[in-house]
Amino acid sequence: MTLYDIKPRFQALLRPCLVWLYQRGITANQVTSFTLIASLGVGCLMMLYPSRIIFALLPVFLFIRMALNAIDGMLAREFNQQSSLGALLNEIGDVVSDIALYLPFALLPLARPELVILAVFLALLSEFCGVMAQTLERPRGYQGPMGKSDRALLFGAYGLAIAVWPGSLAYSGWLFAFASLLLLWTCVNRCRAALKPEA
Repeated sequence: MTLYDIKPRFQALLRPCLVWLYQRGITANQVTSFTLIASLGVGCLMMLYPSRIIFALLPVFLFIRMALNAIDGMLAREFNQQSSLGALLNEIGDVVSDIALYLPFALLPLARPELVILAVFLALLSEFCGVMAQTLERPRGYQGPMGKSDRALLFGAYGLAIAVWPGSLAYSGWLFAFASLLLLWTCVNRCRAALKPEA
């Protein structure tokens, strides 16, 4: 079970916004590029000013990013905007955004930088495992338990916890160790799904 499973309901809520953007000539690639640039901007802000208050921005931005990611996919599919460039932008944008938004946790007091880096590495590896399924002529892997949306929920909630409860900084090591275990499990699940014989 992963948050990816409720994606259709989330997309239905975004449909009015989707139509509004399409009517104004906004393309899927423009939304993807904007999301990447915004992620880099927020990530740089968190790196330059790694304070508890700044990290309160993370859950808000991660929700916006999730909505934008859904919108670019819907624009591409429903309005004939799918392209090779769009596929590359989508995959590369997700990976670069994860790096920009999650590495700043390593700069906080009481952080275990090595565990933050490990979790980010495994997040990237999990996406690589998902993409590799396509080289075996299988659907792109989105198996959990720690997909992109699940990571956004976990790290966004932790960013909010840091802002409102300073004592939560002491649990950074435990949280990123736990996230790493779930991410490793995700990698295994995606590889198993890619290698599973077709019915």
